[in-house]
Amino acid sequence: MYIVQIFCLSLLSATYAAVLEDFQVTQPPIVPVGVQECTVKVLQRDFAFSFGIPPTDCGPVGSWSAITLNFTVTSNGTQFDRLGIFTFKNVEIWRTSTPEPTRGDGIIWTYIKDVTKYMPLFETTGTFILQLDNLIQTGLDGVYSTVLHATYYASTKEFPPAPKADLIVPLSTMANDTGNDASVPPAFSVFSQYSLVTIHGAHQLLSSIQEEFWYLNAANDFISDLPDDTTFPQGPFREVRLLVDGQVAGAAFPYAVIFTGGINPSLWRPISAYGALDEPTYFIDVTPFVPLLTDGNPHTFTLDVVSAETDHTIDQNWFVSGLLQVITDSSSAPTTGNITVYDVAPFAETSVSGTVSNSGADVNITVNATRNIHIEVTHVVWTQNLTFSNVQSYRDDAVVQLLQQTAVGHVVSKHNDETVVLDTFSYPLDIDFRFGNADLTNWTSSVNHSYDRVLQANPLVLGTTIHNVQNTDGFFQLRAGGNFGNGTNNNTFSYVDTAGNTFSRRVNAALNVITLDEESGTLVPASAQKNSPTMTVVSADQVRLPGKGSEV
Repeated sequence: MYIVQIFCLSLLSATYAAVLEDFQVTQPPIVPVGVQECTVKVLQRDFAFSFGIPPTDCGPVGSWSAITLNFTVTSNGTQFDRLGIFTFKNVEIWRTSTPEPTRGDGIIWTYIKDVTKYMPLFETTGTFILQLDNLIQTGLDGVYSTVLHATYYASTKEFPPAPKADLIVPLSTMANDTGNDASVPPAFSVFSQYSLVTIHGAHQLLSSIQEEFWYLNAANDFISDLPDDTTFPQGPFREVRLLVDGQVAGAAFPYAVIFTGGINPSLWRPISAYGALDEPTYFIDVTPFVPLLTDGNPHTFTLDVVSAETDHTIDQNWFVSGLLQVITDSSSAPTTGNITVYDVAPFAETSVSGTVSNSGADVNITVNATRNIHIEVTHVVWTQNLTFSNVQSYRDDAVVQLLQQTAVGHVVSKHNDETVVLDTFSYPLDIDFRFGNADLTNWTSSVNHSYDRVLQANPLVLGTTIHNVQNTDGFFQLRAGGNFGNGTNNNTFSYVDTAGNTFSRRVNAALNVITLDEESGTLVPASAQKNSPTMTVVSADQVRLPGKGSEV
């Protein structure tokens, strides 16, 4: 089985008398209770570090029941949010970003990442890299001080060794001194050779400044109808494709990750937007291509990102990487066969329409897309059915900007009529953005953002159901003496998995202060305590908006 994993301020009326603790709402990691734990410091402050010998006090190497990474960061001052990429043995295992710091007592955040599915990488020594590019200059003095620990959980009769892939293969640049993500366009290709049976793949994604607000980019047919610097061209639709020897093997309609400096920084303090600290990954079953991949010849895996425009091009640029999780069967016989059904178009089916008012002041743009993939080989059926809709409304020469977007999909892979990969998702995003003056130096904004996903990434991991809704509202003012703003963030999160673990959290914030925090479920820590900062006065930092010159 072959599975591919694709990766890609200061407030007006309140501040903190203590360090601001930022966080992203998510479920605690699924780890054993009452077993021997071995914790190893992986790195501190350095952005490249050699990973040492795996611990032996928690049982034989590779017999662990779980592995987690604990990442803690502090910062003080003024700084943009920055991207962090964790790479181990040339495999990207985690993509994150930094909350923007505050001046005074600063900020701190801790995120615990379950990396059990990467266990084969942790069984031997190798190079562990954290790439976190930061810039210190006039007006930007925030330093991100980091420490990362890995914790290994011993296996017991109650908590047996975690199932694991037979092999993990990077789809990356294979760099040894920096993060291993590739910049696209152009398309990124890796040449590999296998004689194995089942591959699951995943990829991770990130877009750069021209593409950070890709969901607000305007279709080329209407970009000239908008005031200059309103937004970027190439439209709002993005499809990430995985190709094997030039044939589309699968696709992803990505979730829109909003970083803590995006649109209005005061919306995301102290609650980051979902995905900002742990970006989603996307999964493709390339097992139908196994007969081709096991012919003894080298083969090409390609990742690219395309649009709904006529030439399918995008702006610069997206950062992508991937990996293959390989699961072999017990037979020593070579895998044979042929793809019997290949019903896949090169690109998604798309449409672009819109209207412009007689005065030219109002512009409405609609972009729709559908993608259907159906591939069969003996005993394996892989299907994807994805839809996308993006409706943009610009009023009064783009003083008012409205967005309604949805991405919905159902993805399933069946082996011998048994479901081994399942991904059913819905990613609604509504944005209401309104400038308050003629020089466009203040604005109000509301962002309603949801992540609904039922996921069985591969047969080795738990199936999960995650429902997250964030409703935010705020105001922001650009000012020579220091930007300022205010915001509210209401977050409702729930998690259920196929092992019966549950976790729910409802948490609200206003003016940097937690106003409500309720947790329930089997994963709630027994000693969980919540602390809210006291109210004082604060100042605002860096903000990014759609359009040229968007860092202000």
